[in-house]
Amino acid sequence: MLKLWRWYQNCLAVHPVKTQVISSGFIWGAGDVAAQYVTHYTAKTRGVTNESHSQDDKKEFKINWKRVSTTSLFGLAFVGPVGHYWYEGLDKFIRHRLLLKPNSFRFVAAKVGADGFLFGPLDLLVFFTYMGFSTGKSVPQIKEDVKRDFLPALILEGGIWPVVQVANFRYVPVRYQLLYVNFFCLLDSCFLSWVEQQQDAPWKEWVKSFLPLK
Repeated sequence: MLKLWRWYQNCLAVHPVKTQVISSGFIWGAGDVAAQYVTHYTAKTRGVTNESHSQDDKKEFKINWKRVSTTSLFGLAFVGPVGHYWYEGLDKFIRHRLLLKPNSFRFVAAKVGADGFLFGPLDLLVFFTYMGFSTGKSVPQIKEDVKRDFLPALILEGGIWPVVQVANFRYVPVRYQLLYVNFFCLLDSCFLSWVEQQQDAPWKEWVKSFLPLK
């Protein structure tokens, strides 16, 4: 394990962007396998009454490799390159433009705030849109899915990711911050799949009822 970590460190030093891209694709693919299992398990426990669904739920769990490749591509094409430049650029901006002392309260708070209000919403929006197009949905269908899933996911994640990112920005070196986030995305991808599977669940409307939106 130590040799693997040293090999990763060497790859990151020699080819930082390429290493972040490949590792992001691999981790997001693994996360989708876990998400598929969660979706399969929760569908079974919900006891769907529709006969065709019931027959599907009785089947053994099988990995949908097409979906895994689609999710891996999201990690490769978006999370890897965008995440790499986001964390590097955010650190440089706050150090050299805002002139905040590294690891101070204001330094970490500024990073958490920027990540939560800028990168977080963008990541969710791109994820739901991309997954919609990858499954062959039309633009109107994707808009409805985003309207249904985006705000509930953003609100619920807003109570978790700031805690994760406080530890990330305070203790993790910049070059490893995307790797740290990607491992938490293993859990996050399960959560997003669960949110998508819930469709028009009452709790989504309850969450959105607290927002002053039409």
